Amino acid sequence: MRGTSATLTFAQYLREFDAARLLPDVRSMAASCVLDVLGSAAAGHAAPAVAGLREVARSAFGTGDAAVWFSGARLTAPGAVFCNSAAASVLDLDDGNRAARGHPGAAVIPAALAGASPGTTSEDLFAAITAGYEIGVRVAHARDAAKPPTSPSRQSGRWAGYAAAAAFGRLRGTTPQQLAQAFAIAGVTAPNQEANGSSGYSKQTGNDVKEGIAWSAANGVLAVLLAEAGLTGPLDILDHETQFARAPLLHGLGAESYPQKILDTYFKPYSCCRYNHAPVDAFVDLMRAHALQPDDVQSVHVHTFGWALQLGNKVEPANLVDVQYSIPYCLGVTAVLGAEALTPVEARCLNVENRAAISAFARKVTLVKDSALDARFPAETLARVVVQVANRAYESPITTPRGEPSRPLTAPELQEKFLTVTRGTLSDARQQAVLASVTALNSGSTRGLLDAIE
Repeated sequence: MRGTSATLTFAQYLREFDAARLLPDVRSMAASCVLDVLGSAAAGHAAPAVAGLREVARSAFGTGDAAVWFSGARLTAPGAVFCNSAAASVLDLDDGNRAARGHPGAAVIPAALAGASPGTTSEDLFAAITAGYEIGVRVAHARDAAKPPTSPSRQSGRWAGYAAAAAFGRLRGTTPQQLAQAFAIAGVTAPNQEANGSSGYSKQTGNDVKEGIAWSAANGVLAVLLAEAGLTGPLDILDHETQFARAPLLHGLGAESYPQKILDTYFKPYSCCRYNHAPVDAFVDLMRAHALQPDDVQSVHVHTFGWALQLGNKVEPANLVDVQYSIPYCLGVTAVLGAEALTPVEARCLNVENRAAISAFARKVTLVKDSALDARFPAETLARVVVQVANRAYESPITTPRGEPSRPLTAPELQEKFLTVTRGTLSDARQQAVLASVTALNSGSTRGLLDAIE
């Protein structure tokens, strides 16, 4: 593959690796990612933005064979992926990857399941999913490595289309030449995201576009279909080191190697930005260890990395997306309602009965850039919390958020997360059907899963 474009290198790699040789821990992680994204999507299914998006998708994309999860509806593959990706990412419950500084699963899993059929084996599905994570994370990491830290290029929508195209194209058996063109099309037409998010110039983070994952995922799937129809893109899109660093893009990639990036996946116990998680975990530990009540607390100082200070961090959020991007308000929710109120964030976080007390506590929170923790970002998203009471201060150790590969959620914890976040949207029978179908993937069948998500 030496001497070819990176897009063709990726495409050839996806066709050449043998899915039967995927390592057991990679398969297990792929199954965990499926369960986590399905739970996130079920939890987000009723969000007003997602409901509105489904209505538009029916007319914009048309009916087809791909399931819009948990709705009974079927649309074309791009339309279903648009809906399912939006549902998976709307509450910020979906998985992430530190090297990518973003969220592969909400793009990859919808694309893979849109490309699956009753005849698809779990081996094929796992291969497509792990390939999607591999390609998406490599592109994201390479983009970050090539650009300065202040660049607004890191939003997941900038690269999630590559990940979706990889998963969808692998399952369809798209030829390497067509798949290379699909990567080029997906990359050059990706949402630019320069305004949005903590790295964008807009400060209005409380909006429904967020990181543009749904747009990018649908675009990646559409790019595969367009490439199969003969459309072309700039095949050298990944070959310019001012845009994509070569080493993280291609190092260690070859026919003899198998996808590993999925093993770096982190899972989120709270439906808010990952930057909030370490402060919440540290705060919960302090409050429990010292039997503190919210009224005992005079102030909270959160020592963390600089990017966390670029979130909206509103103490009077206008909507639930604002809540997801506010460390002070999430700590207020945790103090007043308990951390379980972040799994997922719901209307009660903003209702009249709770809002005044939560905002009052949020005003006690001060964010401090810690140079030592900042130096460890983006590889780690750490925090140290100091809670001041009347006569003394309690200080947490440097805290790694739960769900990181170094502090993983166990399989029972992931199942409990699924049951908790879907309790308001799925029946008990549907919950158990999804859990059983994901477990059945290990025996080779995808039919139960495809039925369970109808």
